[in-house]
Order: sequence, then structure tokens, then C-alpha cells
Amino acid sequence: MILRALATWLGSALALLLMSAILPGFVVAGAGAALGASAVCGLINLVVWPVVIRFALPITVLTLGVAALLLNGVVVVAASWIVPGVEVRDVLTGVFVALGVTSVTTLLGAALSLEDDARVHRHLVRRAGRGRGAEQQVPGVLFLEIDGLAHEVLVRALRDGDAPQVAAWVRDGSHRLLRWETDWSSQTGACQAGILHGSNEDMPAFRWWEKEHGRAIVTNHPRDAAELERRVSDGRGLLHADGASRANILSGDAPHSLLTMSTVLDASRRDGRVGRDYAAYFSSPYNVMRTLLATVVHVVRELRAAGEQRRRDVRPRVARGWRYALVRAWATAIQRDLQVAAVVADAHAGRPVVYTTFLAYDEVAHHSGVERPDTLAVLRDVDRQITRIARAAESAPRPYEIVVLSDHGQTQGATFLRRYGLTLEELVRTACRTAAIESSASGEDEALGRLGAALTEAATGEGLGARTVRTATRARRVDGEVLLGPGDGHERDDGLPEVVVMASGCLGLISFPRLPGRVTLEQIRDRYPALLTTLRQHPGIGFVHVRSEAEGAVVLGADGTRWLEGENPRVEGVDPLAPFGPNAAAHVLRTDRFAHCPDVLVNSTYWAETDEVAAFEELVGSHGGLGGGQAYPFAVVPAGWERPEGEIVGAEALHRWLRRWLADLGHEAFRADP
Repeated sequence: MILRALATWLGSALALLLMSAILPGFVVAGAGAALGASAVCGLINLVVWPVVIRFALPITVLTLGVAALLLNGVVVVAASWIVPGVEVRDVLTGVFVALGVTSVTTLLGAALSLEDDARVHRHLVRRAGRGRGAEQQVPGVLFLEIDGLAHEVLVRALRDGDAPQVAAWVRDGSHRLLRWETDWSSQTGACQAGILHGSNEDMPAFRWWEKEHGRAIVTNHPRDAAELERRVSDGRGLLHADGASRANILSGDAPHSLLTMSTVLDASRRDGRVGRDYAAYFSSPYNVMRTLLATVVHVVRELRAAGEQRRRDVRPRVARGWRYALVRAWATAIQRDLQVAAVVADAHAGRPVVYTTFLAYDEVAHHSGVERPDTLAVLRDVDRQITRIARAAESAPRPYEIVVLSDHGQTQGATFLRRYGLTLEELVRTACRTAAIESSASGEDEALGRLGAALTEAATGEGLGARTVRTATRARRVDGEVLLGPGDGHERDDGLPEVVVMASGCLGLISFPRLPGRVTLEQIRDRYPALLTTLRQHPGIGFVHVRSEAEGAVVLGADGTRWLEGENPRVEGVDPLAPFGPNAAAHVLRTDRFAHCPDVLVNSTYWAETDEVAAFEELVGSHGGLGGGQAYPFAVVPAGWERPEGEIVGAEALHRWLRRWLADLGHEAFRADP
């Protein structure tokens, strides 16, 4: 403690001298003045900052730390008034000084292992009154999900040093690496529903059309996420027993929730804690400055990486600019820091089960590629966050087991539009000969949806912070949600379209809203005779799934047909499901039985020789259908846990194993499970 304070003091003084040498308008007259200014700034932050941030927190959160940066500049100016030999021209100069000092002390802290998250969060837990329980002997479990990381990509990352902490656990024998297989819908909503609630029934994709409601369901919109959780939850999800959900799509019935899509509109599910959780993080000026610096660094990294791809003409690639750079920074820096702080606090509160999703890798892989240099750099950063959590958990009031897992993978490839010069919507419009068509194949950033959900969450409640966020986001609010992306189909004034085309990575969904019920193969051939032939013969489409009135589920390919049920299941010609793995038929048949299965499902071609698909969204790396690594995520679990017999196929199957392992550890809430 004393060594930490001394090193920080000396490091800050050194930084002040350095800034004095390079920054016009800032003067420090010698080492004595630097030491004095460093001490005064530290005292102001220690005594005054907690009081100031209490009133400034709403603006600080809303501006993602920019207001706190200005406050730090004011602190530097105040120190210059107190300490002789220190001059600061204005607040802006003070801001640059504060940034410089934070940069130096952050590097110093990393070099000397001074980033003691456990000490910081024990202090915050005591202040919040959460660390009241006695030491517990039953080990808790921290589930750390790396969104979108395929098993095969992790294997290479372990080999090549891109996930050193996870590699160390696997190599020293403390953990075992498992591969599991998703359902047909290899995307976060369906996968997390299965993992956290034990059911992803009737979730065919990331977005789909529901005829009885006359609108689309979009997984990463808070109101829709809440409705989906209502449908699949039995109240006894993976986190129901005093667990915590941090930065997920669904909550697993956790009573403690932050940055979780399905609960951001429900203040009661968060025990009124949102303001306190944000306050706990922003109460530290070091946290604020570190996050802000990380945000700037990640924006610069994105712009540089995008420019490098253009200069080298790297393909496949998609357009990326300032807007995406800022959205990416939310996933890779701001949300990351908030969720790590929350998980560490949960560990020191002794929560029995915690689940959090690191969005960063998935977001960057979508736009850069699954193993491009900047994507692997983000993976290394996520691995460092896992190390931070593991070290902090060592001083928690109970022992913790750590599980690192993914919900799905990604498969790379040039998009359908870039390969063939037209979108799936345009192909369907031509085949159906209609202009009354609506498309939701925009490739909307998942991180953008998460940012909107965070603002929605911050706007709930009656405090000053909530009122400030509500006022600032008024123009983007629909029924209480802050929607930052394209329209979501919640409200329609122009009647139902004749055809709706949606996309979930390389999975396309076609619905006919004006026709009731599930539209059959026979009806489609009668009404749109060219549609199915156009789709199945297109080189970018691997197979088409429809339902026959006479023989049930059928899969159509360019050179063959597979009938999946009825009195005579059979393959005529070349099996269109052959390239998609031995479980493809079971996945398709399960989806066919969903109440909201679209009228037509289209899976892109999978080119095994290059391990590529053609996404129907503008994404380099994609997921949502079958083909390649997207369907094969992983779980790194403690080696002492019972080894599963055979393959784990489907997110629901993984959920059953997770409950079994929790019961084996001694968690009474799961002992009664069959």
C-alpha cells in the first residue's frame, strides 16, 4: 500500500516534469514543485473528487468520461494555485496535463504491477455494503464469454501466444479445452438463451418476422430481448440463485444485472443499483482517465487498421470509418472496463455465479476478419482482462473457478453483395416480381445495439442521472428504448409488405406477411413460381429450406433435394446438407418445428477449400447459419470437472452440463435438477 502510493506519487511528479518540458502553457519550476503538485492533485482527488463526481456523474456517464476529463483539468489548475512554481495557462492545458500524467502512471502501474483491482474493489464493495457475508467454502464460478471466438481460432491463438492466460491454464493442466456445436442459429441471442436459460426454442435467427404481431423481432433491442427472455425463462436460469449478469443479451434470471439487454428497461431486476454501479466505477479519477485513454487508443487503432487494409488491398474487407471507430471503442474499451469492474466487484461480494460477455473480439472480427492482426490484438486484450479478473478473484471471500467459453464462432468470406453484385433482397425481388418488399439485412453493429441498451439502462429510474440521459436521448427513444441503429419495425404506418427479407450472417429469412400461417412449398410455387428455383440455383446459396404440405420439411440444393420427414425421408440427387456437417439435418428439422420458423430459410454456400461463406450482411466475419467455424465454439473448464461423454450439441445441452457442474461443486440451488 505504502509502496504503491510512493511509486504513484513519484511517477506523477516525473510526468509533470515531462509535460512541463513539452507542453506550452504549463510550467513546473523544478522537482520540488513537481512533487508538491503531484501530492496536491492526489489529495484533491482523494478528498474532493468523490463529492464532485456525485453531482457530476450524470454528465460524466452521458459523455462517456469527457466531463470527468474536464474535471481533471480543473484539478490541475487548482493545484497550480496552491503550489508555488507551478503555472497552468487554462483548463484545456490542464486537461492535456492530466492526460499525460494518467498515461505515464498507467504505464508505470502496468510495469510495477500496481493495478491492484482487488484492493480498489474491496474498498468499493465495503462502501456499497455488498461484502457482508462470511467467507464461503463452496466455490463460486465466473463464466467469462468471449463472444464470437471459434474453437479452431482459439486453438491457434493458444499456440501462437494470442491468448497467453488461457493457454497457461490449458498447458499446466488446470483446465481442459472442449469444443461444442451450436444449433442452426449460431448467434448470440439463441446461444445465450440456451446457455443461460436452458431453452432457445423458437429463436430461428438474430432477427425474424412474426406475423401475428406484424413486425420484426430484433434480438439486441431491449424490449424484444425482454420478451424473448419471458418466453424461454422458467425463473430458474443459470444465474437465478443470487447470480450476476454483466453485459449479456439475456440475464439467466439473475437478480443482479448491468448492461444486460433483457433487463435494461426493468429497474426492479437491478435492485435500483445502476447508478451505484456506474458511480463505483467513475468515483475513481484513475478509472475514468484510463478508460478515456483506452477509448482514444482504440479509435486510432481502428482507423489505422482500416487504412492499412485499404493500402494493402486486403480482401475480403468492408467499408469502415469514423462512426464505426467510435462504436468499436465502446465495445473494446468503455463497456470492457465497466464490465470488468462489475465482475471484480461481484467476486468480492461473493456472488455464487457470474456471467459476462466480452463483445470486443466479435465486433472487430465482423469488420476486420476473424484472424487479422488487429482482431488478434483485441483478443490479446480480452485475455489480459481475464487475467485481471482472475487475480482479483484470488482475494475474494470465497474460492472461484473460472470458465472461459464462447457462444458461437465466426466464418470469414466476401459478402454476397460483393461476390455477386446484388443483395439477397434484390435477388428475391426479381424472382418474385414485386416491389412491395422490406429488408432488414443491414449488418447493424451489435456494439451499437449494446450502446443503445446502456443508454436505455442509464435512463431508467428517477434520479438526476436518469433524467439527464432521458433528456439527451429524447430524439432516439421509442417506447422507452434508445435505438441508435436503423428502424426496427416496431411501428408501421404503411401496411404490411408483400415480402420481408432478413439476414443473420450467412442465414437469410424470407417471410410473406400478407399470407397467414406457414406458407408451404406448394403455395410458393403457385404464387411465386420462379422464387425457389432462382434461390436454389444461385451459386452463393448452399441450400433452401421450406415446408411441403405433402411431405413436411424439405431442403433444396442446386443438384439435389433432401426430404427430412414424412413416410419416406430420402435424398434425391446430391445431398444439399452434406457440406454442413453430420448434424445439419437435425438442426434444420428442429428449426422447422419452431412456431415462428420463416416461410423460407436460405443458408449461403460454404466453400470448404477456403473455409468461407457469403454473408447476406456487409460483414467480413459472420455467424448465424451453418458452415465453418461459426458453428463450433469452445469451453475451457476446470480439469477436475466431469468430462462430457461424446459431443455437446446445442446450447441447451451445454446448459445442462453447466448446471451439473455447479451441482457437483456444491451449489444447492442446482442439486435438485434432474
